[in-house]
Amino acid sequence: MLPTIKWKKDHIVMIDQRKLPEEEVYVECRDHIQVAEAIEKMVIRGAPAIGVAAAFGVALGILKIEDDKHVEEEYSRIIQRLERTRPTARNLFWALERMRKIFEENRGLALSRLKQSIIKEAVNIEREDIETNRKIGHWGKSLLQDGDSVLTHCNTGALATAGYGTALGVIRAAFQEGKRISVYADETRPLLQGARLTCWELEKEKIPVTLITDNMAGYLMQKGMISTVVVGADRIARNGDTANKIGTYTVAVLAKEHGLPFYVAVPTQTIDVTLAEGSEIPVEERSAQEVREFGGRCVTLPRVNVENPAFDITPAAYITAIITEKGVCRPPYEKSLKELFKRKKRMKKDSV
Repeated sequence: MLPTIKWKKDHIVMIDQRKLPEEEVYVECRDHIQVAEAIEKMVIRGAPAIGVAAAFGVALGILKIEDDKHVEEEYSRIIQRLERTRPTARNLFWALERMRKIFEENRGLALSRLKQSIIKEAVNIEREDIETNRKIGHWGKSLLQDGDSVLTHCNTGALATAGYGTALGVIRAAFQEGKRISVYADETRPLLQGARLTCWELEKEKIPVTLITDNMAGYLMQKGMISTVVVGADRIARNGDTANKIGTYTVAVLAKEHGLPFYVAVPTQTIDVTLAEGSEIPVEERSAQEVREFGGRCVTLPRVNVENPAFDITPAAYITAIITEKGVCRPPYEKSLKELFKRKKRMKKDSV
């Protein structure tokens, strides 16, 4: 399994995803500010991985606190800095909410023991993410048939999580079961996560992969060369509307037109039940230079106007099913997602 992020006693190590596939470079972060900058600059990316990184960022931040008198104020500043990094990724806020809760529950402890509790929770979040992804793969693999050619968008593998992957985890699980699965990975402009990261991961797993440009999907569907689409997500509203990497909506419309199943694979933490529909999901706008440049070289007029939303919203009507660690949800999502969370609460209660 690929190394994405690891806790190392008083710092974390993460693979610099901006350098792949040319170089495997590892970055050390020793405080929460360095973690926040790594998330913003996309050293680490992918909603589940961002959540894990944020949890570790909180742990690093509290390790630096030496004065118990102002620990609440310092802890609040740590959380607030990490909250400002990537507005769309629900997993980021879920992880920070969980870390805040642990702080509140253990605030009465001595500072040294409080720090231990925070670190333990961050490590638990990393471990649970890997377990969750394996369960997503378990539920999703039955939706892929022997001989399927699967289109995926952006990168949703081990690099986008603490390990194993969401949408790529589904593909990996089906492949490991012995199904003859091949993958079409589109480039995913402007930062080429599909070309750079997905192809790199699948090559390491020896899963057959073919790279295509973002505007080839319709042609291949028309020719019958794609049988299924599986993607991840950064946030899902309670009606099933889904925010994922820009270009996902286009792929979903094409899949619908050609009668192909379109699956979204996510941990339940990505589902934001506080939002009624996709129009309420905040969409991150990123730097114009990401579009103006390609491989560090300007490919257009240096001051041309640019739109660069990092995500788009796919309406629930285009989604065949949402695959989670708790099972597969189908339309109507208002009902199936609600039932999913009820089941999750019952299971949590039974385990206590």
